[in-house]
Amino acid sequence: MTTLKDIKGDQIRYLDQDPVVQGVAGGTWATGGTMNTLRNSLAGFGIQTAAIAAGGDTGAVARTGATESYNGTSWTTVNSLNTGRQTGDTTGTQTAGIMAGGYTSPPFPTGLTTNVESWDGTNWTEITDINTARYTNTTFGLQTSAITAGGSDGVESGLVEQWNGSSWTEINDLNSARFSLMGGGSVSSGIVAGGGTPTVTGATETFNGTSWTSVSSMNTGRESLMGSGSSSTDQIVYGGSNSVPAIVANTEYWNGSSWTEVNDLGTATRVGGSTKGGTTTALAIGGSNPSGRTLNTEEWTTAPTNSIALQEGMLWFNSTSQTLKGYKLSIPTGSWSSGGNLNTARSDAGMSGVYNAAFIVGGNTPTLTANHEQYNGSSWIEVADLNTARYGNGATGTTSAGLTFAGWDTANVSFTESWNGSAWSEVNDMNTARHLLNGVGTSTASLGFGGYIASATGSALNEQWNGTSWTEVNDLNTSRYGIGGCGITTAALAFGGANPTVSATTESWNGTTWTEVNDLNTARRYMGSAGVQTSALAFGGFTTAPTEVTEFWNGTSWTEVNDLAAARTNMSGGGAGTATQALAAGGYPGSPPNTTSTEEWNAGNAVVTVTTS
Repeated sequence: MTTLKDIKGDQIRYLDQDPVVQGVAGGTWATGGTMNTLRNSLAGFGIQTAAIAAGGDTGAVARTGATESYNGTSWTTVNSLNTGRQTGDTTGTQTAGIMAGGYTSPPFPTGLTTNVESWDGTNWTEITDINTARYTNTTFGLQTSAITAGGSDGVESGLVEQWNGSSWTEINDLNSARFSLMGGGSVSSGIVAGGGTPTVTGATETFNGTSWTSVSSMNTGRESLMGSGSSSTDQIVYGGSNSVPAIVANTEYWNGSSWTEVNDLGTATRVGGSTKGGTTTALAIGGSNPSGRTLNTEEWTTAPTNSIALQEGMLWFNSTSQTLKGYKLSIPTGSWSSGGNLNTARSDAGMSGVYNAAFIVGGNTPTLTANHEQYNGSSWIEVADLNTARYGNGATGTTSAGLTFAGWDTANVSFTESWNGSAWSEVNDMNTARHLLNGVGTSTASLGFGGYIASATGSALNEQWNGTSWTEVNDLNTSRYGIGGCGITTAALAFGGANPTVSATTESWNGTTWTEVNDLNTARRYMGSAGVQTSALAFGGFTTAPTEVTEFWNGTSWTEVNDLAAARTNMSGGGAGTATQALAAGGYPGSPPNTTSTEEWNAGNAVVTVTTS
């Protein structure tokens, strides 16, 4: 439910069905027919109503050649490949396909194959081999005119070979060697995206028939993904693994210039098969989900373009359901996308500001740094450094009037510095030296709470800054360090942390005292944070390992929403943005090294039922 005043609004329309987001942006996944052979690392080709799935890993030493045909409703077992294999790749139609490369059985690398087979709708026939044995390559095009690219023969490969119907010829390499990538299109208009280099990547390249050009990266870097598309300007990708490696459900659409996140798979899946016939309809076939190998099929269908298009702020009365509805900005439908990289990779830095005007200062590179950078919505710019290098510092304020306090240089420090838009000045110290605390507020009215004092012991201390000096006020109920937080000096929220085990505890500050409220769903420390007391985000952090989990606080409880593209930890020390627009910057994705990566959170839109209060 939402109230009428929450919708921007225009005239109220009288409709017998709800408007929809049109085209690919409004596409959805639905459950399809169940496969007959349980496997992952298979390949698929064709279209949604006429597809083939072949090969894969069933868990047996020898990989399978099992082949199945899909009619849009159910799978039928048909004649197998002559050479069973996993992670070769296929392209073509249900009656004219091709499979190239793959891995047949241990030991590695002798199990790698150059074998190529052609499918005529009934049987597989061995034809001319590719020049270089490899697996986890991608193949796209037609049975008589195809490209196979990338893959691995023990290390990631940039090799590209072109098929003319009778022989394979090596042509210009990819700009970025990689394995477990996705490819689509034709020999004159192709695209590859994602893969392992060996770290996961969102790198995208297009092919014009001669050479490869690097273009905008996917929002979610991943390997072992699936995809479908007809050209270098029309492609969707879905599923895969990121750097944890966690299995993801993210689906993205490429329009020839940029990637846009659209509706996710119903179940996160990797190393599945996929059709390559276009973006209007597609299949995700088998593979592995978080529970293991799956027989599941999911069907992608774009929204019709002959319906009424949804627009933010639209109001309508659905005469069928007798309900007043609207379309508004909705935090739970938000998603993360790639932003500009930091100039200096770091963890445990102080950060504050808003989505398109933030600053990050100090941190661990892994040596202590005084470095200070500011974000303008697209890139980070280095500005004047702190007077004292440190990490684990808190930060509050804006890019023109900021504050940073406490931290660690060779021991806990209580130093406070104030930023006037051009330089940092030392001002009055905190009362208690500590690091890994959090801060909320402005340069003239801040809180600094929690932190690490000694021997893995968290602190409950809470100090308030009035623009001149720090005063100790009422403590947190639960001592902790690596704590998340957001808000102002009269209305704040503190969540997570450790003392020394990770905590999900959430406390609310009313300007005088802290009160325990509903816990996070995922206990963690060193997370990023953004928002206000009644509307907040907690993202990333460390549980028993770095996590990508993102949660939204609505003033009462936490709800898990779309995750960061990649797990990261050690971002604590403040936060930049709101629950509708926020930044995650720096930290590290596993063990160090630190990252320069920035991700941007933007709330999405959703249809809501409207009340008139």
